[in-house]
Amino acid sequence: MTTTTIQLKSFADVPNFVATITKFAFDIDLVSGRYIVDAKSIMGIYSLDLNHPIELRAHTEDAEELFAQIAQYIVK
Repeated sequence: MTTTTIQLKSFADVPNFVATITKFAFDIDLVSGRYIVDAKSIMGIYSLDLNHPIELRAHTEDAEELFAQIAQYIVK
């Protein structure tokens, strides 16, 4: 598993983020506090508090391409 922290700054970011994430075959979760949702679920993401950074967990050891495609959302 590989992790990073992301920030979706507005509700408008969510559909674009999900469209990018769904290109990958491995499972990807978002963790916010005690809530874990499927990163490929728009409704799941909308249930999270988007005012704070969210942990992204990619269930793969090679997430370089994923991180390159979502670089605009990664908290540096």
